[in-house]
Amino acid sequence: MNEAPKVAAIVVAAGRGSRAGEGAPKQYRALAGQPVIRRAIAALATHPRIGQVVAVIHPEDAAVFADAVQGLDVVPVHGGAMRQDSVRRGLEALAGFAPDLVLIHDAARPLLSHDVIDRLLDALTENDGAVPALPVVDSLRTGETHADGEVDRSRLKRVQTPQAFRYTAIRTAHAQSRSDATDDVAVALAAGLSVAFVEGDERLAKLTYPADFARAETLLTAGLITRVGQGFDVHRFGPGDHVWLCGVQVSHSQGLIGHSDADVGLHALTDALLGAAAMGDIGDHFPPSDPKWRGVPSNLFLTHARDLILARGGIIDHVDVTLICETPKVGPHRDAMRQRVASLLRLPVEGVSIKATTTEKLGFTGRKEGIAAQATASVRLSTVEIK
Repeated sequence: MNEAPKVAAIVVAAGRGSRAGEGAPKQYRALAGQPVIRRAIAALATHPRIGQVVAVIHPEDAAVFADAVQGLDVVPVHGGAMRQDSVRRGLEALAGFAPDLVLIHDAARPLLSHDVIDRLLDALTENDGAVPALPVVDSLRTGETHADGEVDRSRLKRVQTPQAFRYTAIRTAHAQSRSDATDDVAVALAAGLSVAFVEGDERLAKLTYPADFARAETLLTAGLITRVGQGFDVHRFGPGDHVWLCGVQVSHSQGLIGHSDADVGLHALTDALLGAAAMGDIGDHFPPSDPKWRGVPSNLFLTHARDLILARGGIIDHVDVTLICETPKVGPHRDAMRQRVASLLRLPVEGVSIKATTTEKLGFTGRKEGIAAQATASVRLSTVEIK
């Protein structure tokens, strides 16, 4: 029996995407709660026929890339000045893996299905390359300010990525190419390779302009419903010279006692997220009886809850934390707390609210014996849990 071919994938993500508007490069912008590049890479990294994924990134993006793809099996490679240079570097990085087949994909096409990948790989049994394509359905006319001629659309196709090739053939073609090709099919055809069309997918449209993000978000959020969770936590004061509140270290005459770093705000917020997803509570996931959680930063708990929601295709829309204490003062640290929580949840700062109040010197918080926190979180999830 013939062994299955070794398959690798390259995600080209070194561009700056200026047409998408101001802000971070488009591949790192949030799309329905996840960075665009994460969605593009995850589609490839989770496909059972693909054994290696390489992402070609801009050297300045190393840190933001690492955060965006946390938990995914992908190797970063620094890109070149032009797209073709970046693809060459990605192909060279795969030499040690020695794949038989390779898919070359643009990070700006995040809605890639496994069906498209399968169609491409199947087509390589009889062709040097394959490309997903869609028919042109609109009438086409020539002219600048006025229509003057008609273009026959019967032989025209809208091509997409990933574009798939036999690895050795496309690597050789890129090494010999001296042109600035617009895509890898152009490089392959110039080298005399055969490239077959396979059925594309309208969802695989490239994100180029701001309106493209809105359309893609609509596709991703169809069928999701809003769910709200709440959390509450308490920690008492003990020896120490600081407390952790919402991910920020705050100097204080005492510390908070807890099995982890006792960040009461993040504990309450973690429970709120788990509650919105009906996934139990923080103690179910991180039992206080387990010594491995002793002293760990509570951001690990919060990002765990975040990842559980994202893995179900969910979106975290907004979180709200209220810290209840007489001391320390929260106001001077509020902005830093909002920034930290937003970073941990991959939300804009506008999606994070942090407030503080007292109990008018009543109860244990009024007596300055500890701090309490309550939190709410709104998320969008499918009505059917994905197993």
